[in-house]
Amino acid sequence: MASTPTREVARRVFAREFNDASYTFKESDDDRAPVYVLLPTGQRANRVFVVGTLTETEDVGEDSEYWQGRVVDPNGDTFFMYAGQYQPDAASMLRELEPPAYVAVVGKPRTYETDEGDVNVSIRPESISEVDEATRDRWVVETAERTLDRIQRYGDADLEDPAVDEYIAMADEEYDQLSIENYRQSVVGALESLQDEQAEASAD
Repeated sequence: MASTPTREVARRVFAREFNDASYTFKESDDDRAPVYVLLPTGQRANRVFVVGTLTETEDVGEDSEYWQGRVVDPNGDTFFMYAGQYQPDAASMLRELEPPAYVAVVGKPRTYETDEGDVNVSIRPESISEVDEATRDRWVVETAERTLDRIQRYGDADLEDPAVDEYIAMADEEYDQLSIENYRQSVVGALESLQDEQAEASAD
């Protein structure tokens, strides 16, 4: 009896770290094996869950509709997502939504190498839904906690130990780890921006 593949956990991540996650890999030679991006904090991600402000949508397709959406997190960093004929529900949401709007997006990371040799990271959305500010705020707090957990695990890891977590070892090899501090700053910046918004709202 064939086993049904389990759906991968959708990782919460801020845009700065997501956009730095340029290394992809598979864990088997099977054509249908999932493709993972490696988060620089040392965790694999086959799916991501992001919530932010949809600031812009555009049909960038030539022969058929191919929608680009920009979603901005509280730090002002941007997630790019693309949906076409193979993601009809997500494409129709991008067609119909009026920016600015808070949206929750679940999707698969995709990497693309430019002619200059840079790697761009985007999301191929499985679902896009409009949400309220409270949902966005909860996502920010939970993503901050998850990011700090990953940073802590990375910082505590003994890279000389052969039993070290394989994804932390891989991240150490693939990425410039000076950037770990940037992700801590993303957490602080996101939480501070929430506090500022709440303070402004209560002052009104």
